[in-house]
Parts: sequence; structure tokens; C-alpha cells
Amino acid sequence: QVQLVESGGGLVQAGESMRLSCAVSGRTFSALVVGWFRQAPGTEREFVAGIRRNGDRTMYAESVKGRFTISRDLAKNTVYLQMNSLKPEDTAVYYCAADLLIAITTMAANYHYWGQGTQVTVSS
Repeated sequence: QVQLVESGGGLVQAGESMRLSCAVSGRTFSALVVGWFRQAPGTEREFVAGIRRNGDRTMYAESVKGRFTISRDLAKNTVYLQMNSLKPEDTAVYYCAADLLIAITTMAANYHYWGQGTQVTVSS
């Protein structure tokens, strides 16, 4: 079993920054691919960013490339999503997800473990 707990959401103004954290427990952290997804009201859950098991590879959605950075701290069993230059369209519930994958995948169905989500609201 894997447990994921997100934190760091809240309300910011457009152009500001925010960092989300995803604390992972229950299984060897280094064996997991971890992804961040988001879901706005009335939309499907979409891939935001992912990081491979040893952190040597990352992947980003085009909409966040150059603004968001995903990273992992093996000592703290935590994955971070640094979000800069936030826009109102970034407003959503953000989820972290994990699974024993070989490669990063953008498909939510491929991740077996999910956190409860954290709300990010960006005002204009």
C-alpha cells in the first residue's frame, strides 16, 4: 500500500508562486513514479507533471512547461510541485498520484495510488 498526502494549496493572485508537497509513505519511495494531476470543475482530470523513480526524468504538460517544476527529495519521501507565474486557468484541485511504473505516463488510469487533493485558486 502507498499513502499520499498533499499540502500547500491555497489562494494566490495571478503571477504569484506556490509550492505543493506530496508526502509518500508505505512503499519504497524510490521505486515509484509520481505524477501531479489537476481537475477543475466540469473538466476531466489532467496530467500536469511527472517524475521518474530516481528523479532522472521529468515530464510536463505543455500548459505548464517553463512555469512549473517537479522535484523529489528521497530523504524526506516527498515530491514537490513548484508553480510560478500562476494564472487563473491554473485554478483546480491538484492531486498527486503514484505507481510502480517504468516510465512516466500522462494517463490517470495508470496510477493506482492517489492523494486526497489540495485546492489551488488563482485570482485575476
